[in-house]
Amino acid sequence: MNTYNRYPVTIVSGKGCYVWDDQNNKYLDFTSGIATCNLGHAPDGVKQALVKQLDEIWHCSNLFHIPNQNTLGKLLVEHSCFDKVFFCNSGAEANEAAIKLARKYAYDHQKSKDIITFTQSFHGRTMATLTATGQTKIQTGFSPLIPGFSYLSFNDFTALNQIKELKPAAVLLEIVQGEGGVIPANPVWLKELAKICKTEHILLIVDEIQTGIGRTGKLFAYEHYGIEPDIMTLAKGLGSGFPIGAMLAKKEVAARFQPGSHGSTFGGNPLATAAGIATMNQIIQTDILSSAKEQMDQLKEKLLELKMRHTVIKEVRGLGFLLGVEIDGEANKIVQLAIEEKLLVLTAGPHVVRILPPLTVTSDDMKLFIERFDKVLEKME
Repeated sequence: MNTYNRYPVTIVSGKGCYVWDDQNNKYLDFTSGIATCNLGHAPDGVKQALVKQLDEIWHCSNLFHIPNQNTLGKLLVEHSCFDKVFFCNSGAEANEAAIKLARKYAYDHQKSKDIITFTQSFHGRTMATLTATGQTKIQTGFSPLIPGFSYLSFNDFTALNQIKELKPAAVLLEIVQGEGGVIPANPVWLKELAKICKTEHILLIVDEIQTGIGRTGKLFAYEHYGIEPDIMTLAKGLGSGFPIGAMLAKKEVAARFQPGSHGSTFGGNPLATAAGIATMNQIIQTDILSSAKEQMDQLKEKLLELKMRHTVIKEVRGLGFLLGVEIDGEANKIVQLAIEEKLLVLTAGPHVVRILPPLTVTSDDMKLFIERFDKVLEKME
């Protein structure tokens, strides 16, 4: 169906930071499949795990124990502040699970079922998650929306008083708003929000679909802020491109789900969890995050240098390898010009270019990116 505005490139293969099209043109890929291929394209360790699993079993259903689920669940719990994991197939499904869990928790505690989200957020395209998304353009044409959602301004301190007054069942937010323009949460604001949620017994849900699995320089972005959410959602980078989602929760919240409360036919199947285990192990058993942190600092510094030379750049912002360059002009024009330079970047709204290299990017890759992006910016002036 005609659901995507595609660029005139047909990608047929990829390795590391690079992809090739059907004309054998080589592109430097600073999109990472929209923050999904955090270890680069076709990482060897993940490939080996999938090939091994293909010789064993692909699917058996969640009516039976799946060893890979237990292994990946333990890895996620041991390296986060959560106690339990529900596996699904995508970010939207993970957020659906979080919304259902929050509503069930509120029902069992005879509380308000309302959920607060924020303007310019993005949480998915199913009916509940597009309702949770605070962007009219995502919701237009799909009324009636799911009742029980309200929206406040992101990073707005006056919104905190409204949360106290409304006393919702939960607050759902992105640590860095991705689709909304690459806007990180203000640290003071988020800490105060977390404090209010704890005091008022409001569940705090963090959507880390795009920020999780090392994208921001830590395994999970909430770690930058010194907070402990009640629920977290993951997808994208968890499987290095193989479809998988996960919803994590503290044990007292997770206990609201009982057999029959929720489920998924394919969620956490042996292949998806094999990819997840290999991805997690490569990140937590190596120094990839510390090495990437140096590159993250370097990339932001180089982009700020470009800002000094090109008036078309209004602002550089973001966290780790989730960066936004606000442009005085159309961001989509930048993307199209970049393709001509054999460079792939994304938009994050009409005036923001989103830059998402893999954690495995090298100094040479970074140098090539700056050279090509510089040429693109010159064409905009």
